[in-house]
This record gives sequence, C-alpha cells and structure tokens, in this order.
Amino acid sequence: MAKISLSKLRHSYLANPSSPDDFALNEIDLNWSDGGAYALLGPSGCGKSTLLNIISGLLHPSEGHILFDDKDVTDLPPDQRNIAQVFQFPVIYDTMSVYDNLAFPLRNRGVPADKVDQRVKEIAEMLEVTEMLRKRAAGLSPDNKQKISMGRGLVRDDVNVVMFDEPLTVIDPHLKWKLRSKLKELHQKVRVTMIYVTHDQTEALTFADQVVVMQEGEVVQIGTPVELFERPTHTFVGHFIGSPGMNILPADVRDGGAFLQGHHVPLEGKVTGEAGLTQIGVRPEFIRVSDQGLPAVVRKVSDVGRHSVIEAMIGDTSIKAVTEDSPPEQGENIRLAFQQNQTRLYRDGWLTSEAAT
Repeated sequence: MAKISLSKLRHSYLANPSSPDDFALNEIDLNWSDGGAYALLGPSGCGKSTLLNIISGLLHPSEGHILFDDKDVTDLPPDQRNIAQVFQFPVIYDTMSVYDNLAFPLRNRGVPADKVDQRVKEIAEMLEVTEMLRKRAAGLSPDNKQKISMGRGLVRDDVNVVMFDEPLTVIDPHLKWKLRSKLKELHQKVRVTMIYVTHDQTEALTFADQVVVMQEGEVVQIGTPVELFERPTHTFVGHFIGSPGMNILPADVRDGGAFLQGHHVPLEGKVTGEAGLTQIGVRPEFIRVSDQGLPAVVRKVSDVGRHSVIEAMIGDTSIKAVTEDSPPEQGENIRLAFQQNQTRLYRDGWLTSEAAT
C-alpha cells in the first residue's frame, strides 16, 4: 500500500505542445492517502484514463512527477511500481481453473506454495467463489469472470495500489449493484489503496471515500460524495452529479443580490467577485412547491417512483423540483421556494457565493 502524490502533472499527446489547448491533462496536484478508496469521475474524453495510465506507468507524463510514499516513480516501468490493474474486460486465463487464475500472480513471484494456497482461499472466500475454485474459468458468467479478475488484483499483499478502469462496463445492469457492494466490502477488509475510474456517478459515489471530478483534462472538484452533492464548487459538478442534476439558472446581480427573471432570490451568503457570467445553482431536492416563492407554470410532471420531478417555467427559464407529495397538474400556476442555504451563485462556472456563518 502507498500514499500517492501527483505533483504539477501535465500531459499532451503532441510532441511539441504550444498552448493549454494542446494538453489532454492540465496541471494536476493530488495527494491520496495510504489505504483510501478513490474514484476518478467524468465523461468520456475528460482525461481520467490518461491519468490512470500515467499513475500505472503505461504512459509517461509530459511534465510533473508521480510519487509513491514520497518516492519518485515517474521514470519507473509498470512492473517496478507494484500495481495491480483491473480493466473493463476481465483479464483471466480461460484454460486455467479459478484457483490457478488467483494463484498465478503469486506463483509468478515465487511465493511458497503454502502461502499461495492460504492467500487464494482467503480471497476466494471474500469474493464468495470458494465453490468455483476447481472450475475452469472459461465456463464462468461475465460477472464471475470479473470477480476473478478483481481477485487477481487483490491476491498480492505487496501492491501499492489497485486500479480499476471502468470494471463494470460489460456487466449486466442487474448484477452491477452486487459487484459494487462486493468491491466496497473488499476494500474495507484488505484496506489497500484503490483508484476507481468511471463515468458512472452511482459507481463512483457508492465506492469512493473521496471522488475526483474531471472535465476536459482539469480537476474541477475533489470531495466526499456528500460534499459533491451538497456544495458543488463548479456548475459542471452540480449538473453531472445528481438525477436530475442541479438547476443552473441565468442570474442578474445588482445591489449585492441575485435576480432570476426579475425576482430576487436569497442566496446562502454574501456574493463575491465582480465581472463574469453569473448563474444561480440550486438542486431540485432543495426546491418546494409553496404558498410563497417565485411564480411558475408547470410544464411536465414525471413520476419516478419514490418521488415526482416537476418541470416548470419561470418566465422563459426551465426549472426542476422534486416532491414526495402529490404533484401539481400540468399547466397549473404554482410558486416555488428555494432553500436559501442551498442556493448559490456561480460566476463563469465557479462558486462565488460564501456560506453563511
């Protein structure tokens, strides 16, 4: 296990990058504690797999350094970094038994047979595949093959980090939650540093203690799942995380206050900064139908099971609210009240209102 530090890391796939737009990864400084569970979250093309490949040693960064326990490993090849990696498609040997697949990384390093047997059985029990140990891997279902692939990454007790690159992509949706739960359980048992790359917010938020949200090669926020939901520091985070995502509403700022379609909107605290595109951010969960609030007209109501999503219009601005009560009818005139301590101002995408003290 290792603490992982990234220092002034940048990468371009061009030989001679000349502008910030030439970089697939902008400057990144990160510190991940030994034994933590982390996720890199973002849409396709945001740079998360590039970053993972740099950490693993499959890709050399254009600039900056990677440190494991304060030791610079930037120039070390993958086999000298003591890293285990689990990919989208299970990497196992179909002609081998499950036991031999799990044992292979240990035997390859000359681990004594009794130690191999002990460790394989420990991991098999954690994965709940003990009864499969003598079966050939070729006959396993896709989810069990991915379990074995995970086990191959976890069986060594000398790894610095286990990295997962979209490991549930090929798994049937109804089985994904089982593997997500199993992976979280495994981390709690083995306490090895884990980094999980995904575009799926549910996977990231249920697995990780801390999530790194990326957009266009830039880290826009690092935080716990609760922090990302309750106080996104960038409108991208607010929109990307949550279902539905945060309402991002056009705002006029004057006299120290924010206005939406001419209506004053109380914010969480003082507005900071001056020039720039200003927007109000408030999650649908923090808007309620009330006798007081901003006048709106219901455009559509969607029943999503435990609650309903109301889509309404305030002037020509669309806004969504979540309610567990009986929803209003389409076309009905209503008023929407924003929870003040969850209503924030963003300038050029970045949080600019201060939390009330």
